[in-house]
Amino acid sequence: MTSESNSGARDAQALAVLRIGVGILFLIFGEYKVFGTQFTLHGGFQFWISKFLAEGGAYPFMAPVLRGFVLTHATAIAFLVAYGELAIGLALTLGILVRAASLSGLIFMLTLLFSSDYPGSQAAFWQYFGASLSHSVFVLCFLAFLIGRADEVWSVKALRKDRTSL
Repeated sequence: MTSESNSGARDAQALAVLRIGVGILFLIFGEYKVFGTQFTLHGGFQFWISKFLAEGGAYPFMAPVLRGFVLTHATAIAFLVAYGELAIGLALTLGILVRAASLSGLIFMLTLLFSSDYPGSQAAFWQYFGASLSHSVFVLCFLAFLIGRADEVWSVKALRKDRTSL
């Protein structure tokens, strides 16, 4: 019985380490976009979307969305991306609103995957997974945070729970 509870505690701690690690990465991703202006106001976002389109990185169903909607509203979406990444990072690092942040992160990563990771129509099946590793690994992390109790330890929620039980 003690072994099972120790295993559960270790599992919760491992998930928390992963949650905090992903959160710190998203803080880094969002920080330079929010506190700098290159990405949001000086064409950084448009550069990346245009590059995805020019290099054939966008899945065929996504290309018209990128051209017709994303690029026409690029500045607003750039700010949404910047502050979204920062918010996801803060939530995961602190362990607050983890499920909401994970759902947002999941949608964001799938959007990036379909916008930039297309291996081409002649690619072998396995190449679709190889081309998407930079985003699909985060997709799996966000799924784990949604399914598991990623805020059970080392989080504001856990800290508040500990204080009320004293």
